[in-house]
Amino acid sequence: MLVVVLLRNFKNVFLVSELRKKVLFTLGILALCRFGAHIPIPGIDEVRLLQFMNNAASGFLGYLNLISGGALTRFSIFALGISPYITASIMMQVLTMVVPSLEALHKEGDYGRRIINQYTRYLTLLLSLIQSFWLILYAENQNLAIAPGWSFRLTGMLVMSVGALFVMWLGEQIGAHGIGNGSSMIIFGGIVADLPGAIWRVISDIRLGQFEPLLGLLLIAITIAVTACVIFLEKGERKIPVQYARRIVGNKIYSAQSSYIPFRLNTANVIPVIFAGSIITLPMMLSNLLAKKFQFFSGLSEWVTPRGLIYDVLMVFLIIFFAYFYTAVIINPEELSENLKKSGGFVPGIRPGRKTAEFFNYVLTRVCFPGAIYLATLVILPDILAAIFHFPALFGGTGLLITVGVAMDTSAQVESYLIERRYEGFLSTGRLRTRYGR
Repeated sequence: MLVVVLLRNFKNVFLVSELRKKVLFTLGILALCRFGAHIPIPGIDEVRLLQFMNNAASGFLGYLNLISGGALTRFSIFALGISPYITASIMMQVLTMVVPSLEALHKEGDYGRRIINQYTRYLTLLLSLIQSFWLILYAENQNLAIAPGWSFRLTGMLVMSVGALFVMWLGEQIGAHGIGNGSSMIIFGGIVADLPGAIWRVISDIRLGQFEPLLGLLLIAITIAVTACVIFLEKGERKIPVQYARRIVGNKIYSAQSSYIPFRLNTANVIPVIFAGSIITLPMMLSNLLAKKFQFFSGLSEWVTPRGLIYDVLMVFLIIFFAYFYTAVIINPEELSENLKKSGGFVPGIRPGRKTAEFFNYVLTRVCFPGAIYLATLVILPDILAAIFHFPALFGGTGLLITVGVAMDTSAQVESYLIERRYEGFLSTGRLRTRYGR
């Protein structure tokens, strides 16, 4: 019965012309990203690259490889993926809060946002050149280049940087003409595309006797349980009751109404994890690039390694910081309080204006903390399980969080389209009918 309902809902998606175009457009963009992720840059030794891919995904390149959808360890034209754009967005958001001229520009509406977006693109280009140069040097250190030298370096930098800008543009096109957030959808597509390979590797380990079948069942059970917990917690929210006074508009009298303002447990969604992962790769990049020349960086390379104690501690602190930071970016208590006051609304028992803003800030601070702890726990949980049970890397906490978060947000967006056009949606339990009864 459930399968029939899901198939009917899937059919309804393609019955709405506008939604069908958006879904097909998004799928086409994701297919293009997957195609580019398998095209290596010129000058790479494919035989050595294949050997490198079998060993590098679990190393320090693991997170960047996740963000690029597996394109990094292939040294493809899309090796940088969306990572430079994400890092540039972080830097611009921080600068917008601390630089008065950028803050004033941000408040100028659409014009100011367009200018800031243009600055973000310029910064993306600069970061792409820096990251691509580092990757090219790393490829030479790993003996992956057929003919090392400046010709290979400049060609690789050009191809990777153009690829990163193209992926950024594809993400913007998804946001403008497709479904979901463009950057998140590109990451989501890469994770889902690599999932069958991860499952097959676990099955192969079990068949070869490298992994006990009982532990395999335990891994599946834990994955299902954690996924259920993520879905449950992603729906958690604190509802702030709001009352609207009786209003008289012309000859009409509107009675007092009650509503609520929802503050999600995980207000920032997957953004803190993506931000933290992008930032923590910087010392990893420096340490691996300079490890052979400087003893200090050789030691740093051993300290800041995935599934290590220092790496996990840094991730926890960065995730908590960015959870608070991004919540402050997207929710302004003073602005929210002022808009509520202008619309004639108030929180029962709280004086409108500054007191309401302080109350909103109080609630957000306390709601954000357990949400940040939940994010940090989910990210380091696979490392803890791997240390205890020696589990293989089937599905990391970061990948699981991004997949579930993006899937839920996209499903909600699709649902709104279906409800608006009176079709039964993915999340509804009842059946919606048209005015003709069909």
